[in-house]
This record gives sequence, C-alpha cells and structure tokens, in this order.
Amino acid sequence: MSTQTKRPAGRPKAQPQAEAVESAVTETVVKEAPAKKKASLKRKVVENTNVEFKTTKPSGVVYMLPQKGVTIYDEEKDTVREIRFCPNEPSIFVDEQSDKALKQSVIFREGRLFVRKDQPNLRKFMEMHPGNTENGGKLFGKIDLKRDAEDTLNKEFLLNDAVTMVRDKDIQELLPVALFYGININKPTSEIRYNLLTVAKKNPKDFIDSFDNPRVRARSILKQATEYQMIRMKPDGVYWFDSNGLIVSVPHGQDAMDIAVRFCLTEKGSSVLDTLQEKLDRLG
Repeated sequence: MSTQTKRPAGRPKAQPQAEAVESAVTETVVKEAPAKKKASLKRKVVENTNVEFKTTKPSGVVYMLPQKGVTIYDEEKDTVREIRFCPNEPSIFVDEQSDKALKQSVIFREGRLFVRKDQPNLRKFMEMHPGNTENGGKLFGKIDLKRDAEDTLNKEFLLNDAVTMVRDKDIQELLPVALFYGININKPTSEIRYNLLTVAKKNPKDFIDSFDNPRVRARSILKQATEYQMIRMKPDGVYWFDSNGLIVSVPHGQDAMDIAVRFCLTEKGSSVLDTLQEKLDRLG
C-alpha cells in the first residue's frame, strides 16, 4: 500500500516562480519621467545709439549742407534764432556760442551722413535743421532702420493676407469684388482669381478692405441688374428696364453708376437694392 505525504491544513499552495514575477511587475507603479522644459535662447537686444541721415535726392559724391543764415523758430523763447554746427560748442544756437566758435561744414558723402553717439551737438543740429523732412524740409531725412523694418514687415504681411484671400475664399465671395474692379466674371474661376491676384498685389490694403465695403456689394448688384436688363443706365438717370420709371436722376457730366451706388446706400435707395437682389436670387 502506497503512502502519500499530506500537506498540513491551512498552508497555502506555493505559486510557480513565473506567476510570482508577473504579479510583482503588475503591482509595480511605473512613473513617467517629467517632460523636459524646452530651453529658450537668450537675447540681448542692443539699441543703436548712433544715427544716420540721407539726402532725399541724388547729391553726388559730396554734398555740403547749407549753414549760412539758417534759422529756426524757438517755441520756448517765442523767437527766431540762427543755428550752426560748431564741434567745440555745446549749443547749436549762435547767440549761445562763444566768440571763438568755429563753424564746421556738414558733409554728406554718397548721400549719407553718419552721426556718432559722442556728437550730440551735430545730432541736434541735424534734427532741428529746417531742411530735415521731419520739419517739413526737402533736403534730407533721418534713417530709422527699426521703423523701416517694421513698415516693410507690415507691407509684406498685408500682401500675404491679400494673396491668401484670393486663394482661399469661395468664388461667390470673390465675384462682387471682381465686379467692383471691373473684372469679367463670365470667365473660368482660375482666370478670375488670377486677375484678382494682380489687383491684390497692387494695393493689398484696399483689396482687403473691399470685402467689407458696402459700395462693393451695391456696385456688383447694380452691374448684374444692368446686365440682366432689370435697370437701364442713361446719361440723365437710372431707370427700370420694363416700366422705364426713373429710379434716380444723374446730374450732367457725372457717372450714372456712381450716382446709382450712392443712391442705393441711402435709406431711400436701400429698397431698390433689396428688390434687385431678390430678382437676381430668383434667377438662380
């Protein structure tokens, strides 16, 4: 008779080794490593304390700025005072300069004059000179690189916005603008967009503004109404095509379309524009 070893009561059955490892892994909480913060580049913007001026017109290799009898109005003293540039004098006003003051010529070379930080009297002389464009003069102006860069950047962004509108807007949104600029809308869509692109590049701001201009909508409706024989434009007035009834009279020598547009933007003429729009909508 075979004997069988019995396990003591209450003692748990041993787990296989693989099962124990799996259990340990399951119970382990894996924490993700914190995302690394992107390093930012440090900038040190250095303001240019030097200034530069340039002549408004081609002036050759050398141009000498007039200094004889140059006067400006002094608001503080309410009087006209003469100015001149003397390197060794702290003031540019003749009545404040010493008896030994020596005037020095102010010379533009290749149309440019560079004024260093340590030349405050020359800078003040140039800024207050009546020939400066900022003072209403026509001889020279200050070069502002920061302002020029901002102006150029804004122009480029504006141009990009206008071009994007030509590309992305639905053709139905573009048609009123096309009519406003005299573009034939009975052409393939690609040709209309191409012609609008030319307009947008010439004057991006006006092109962008035209989408919110009530005159654009009014002119497009009136042009279509004329084309579909709803109204008739005559030198003396704008008439209903069927009844020949007068819509608005046109003064002698003025353009009938311009008069009609202005009339339709008034309270009295708005009903005419609405009627024409309804008729055009029924055409499909």
